[in-house]
Amino acid sequence: MGSLKRGDAVGYAFLMSHLGLLLPALPLEARISPVTAITTTTDGLLIPTSVAPNTESILAHIQFALKHEGTNLAVLRLAVPRMDLEELQQALRDSPNSGYLRIAGYLYEEFTQTPLANIPEIGGGYVDIFNPHQYFTGKAVKNTRWRVNFNGIGSLEYCPVVRRTMEISALKSQNILEKVAAFYDNSDPIILDRALSWAYLSETEGSFALEREVPQEDKKTIFIGLLRQAHHPRKMSEDYLVELRNSAVTNPYDQATQYRTEQNWLRSGGIRGPAGVSYIPPKPNDAARMMDHLLALLNSQLEDIDPIMLGAVVSFGFVFIHPFMDGNGRLSRFLMHYALCQSGLLKKGLMLPISVAMKRSQQDYLAALQGFSRPTRALWRVNMLDAETYECETEADDTMYRYWDATDCVHFIYQMALSALERDLAAETQYLVAFDTAYRMINEAYDLRNNDLTNLIMWCEQTHGQVSRKRRTQLGHLYSQEIFDAIEIAVKKAFHKGKTPEAH
Repeated sequence: MGSLKRGDAVGYAFLMSHLGLLLPALPLEARISPVTAITTTTDGLLIPTSVAPNTESILAHIQFALKHEGTNLAVLRLAVPRMDLEELQQALRDSPNSGYLRIAGYLYEEFTQTPLANIPEIGGGYVDIFNPHQYFTGKAVKNTRWRVNFNGIGSLEYCPVVRRTMEISALKSQNILEKVAAFYDNSDPIILDRALSWAYLSETEGSFALEREVPQEDKKTIFIGLLRQAHHPRKMSEDYLVELRNSAVTNPYDQATQYRTEQNWLRSGGIRGPAGVSYIPPKPNDAARMMDHLLALLNSQLEDIDPIMLGAVVSFGFVFIHPFMDGNGRLSRFLMHYALCQSGLLKKGLMLPISVAMKRSQQDYLAALQGFSRPTRALWRVNMLDAETYECETEADDTMYRYWDATDCVHFIYQMALSALERDLAAETQYLVAFDTAYRMINEAYDLRNNDLTNLIMWCEQTHGQVSRKRRTQLGHLYSQEIFDAIEIAVKKAFHKGKTPEAH
């Protein structure tokens, strides 16, 4: 085996290039550099010669990567089966308690379903696949043979990762769902009922708006009913998703009976030809298997993973798998609410209008999606067969879809959850309180039709405390100018902290 020199890749970057692995590029590559300590820069991970493996041994670079770069299951799944087994067995005989060797042995047996022979009795304390100081983790499953804990978010068949960043840790520590529950508990019951009606309607409109669609009233009603099902104590399954999907997609000629059996693709509006294909989800058989594991993650770890984090992972994971030909976006957002509601932290009927905040931050949402979609799209070839049909081919397997970095997606959803609480729910409740105050002030002093008074207050608030000349003229045959002036004063007091209205 040759020795490595300055500038050469090590760890995961070495495994990617040396083995020709078909995976999206690494966010940071480790390379031998003239430094005295491992240094992280925007360009990569700089590794001193004294620390780097001085060999092209696959096992040596796997050990280095696990120790210094964390756990990248996508690279490991493709690299571990190509280790020199004699080298691994000898290394285990020499160091049977080595945590990194035990992880390598465990992964080899799991990924190849082939037991290793000629290895000594394994000792030492249990070692985690994911370092809890580097990653958010799931429920640990012990492997007694290798004394290893699989503690990923998911399983070895499907396992997104969430890096333990300062930003996510700070957002998670705010206990957003507990604050949502407390907010509703402390709301006036009459205001609460109207705020929830607003939340369900706005969440519905926001969810459709993310897909650039303005729903008809019947579609709104259907989707609101679907959102309310998120509280129902029913395990998620393919049959349940098919029911939900067919409810969300009202076209009677486009009803599903199972996950898709065709390859699909997503297009960027207005771009012709293969360049317009912006994302290609996994092949149908791969997608169906991944959905089984995604739903197992959702159903089994509701009590072990923070609901907002779980909802983010499942929601984005669902979109990336794209198990139906249509309706995936709306279902992904339903799954987000399902994770929040099934946690038990929100009483039945309560909800957090995350899609409202997402619509306001649509560019950030797109960036979170593209962080995964663009690198995976680059591994596909697309040929245009006719104006409507494309042929999508790749030599890569489904590894890139099974082990993906969900950190940016999770961070985004935490931000949206906090924004939905502090900006949307709070603002709507304050609006309703102010509206009631202004309504009561006018209703006690003057006799107006209910609809007229409601509309005048809403119009006046929207125009910064003024009843426009148009409205004064429109309703002048029913009400005096004194009443319009009184409405301006009431709205100013209720909504604008007592500012006096400007003269017309």
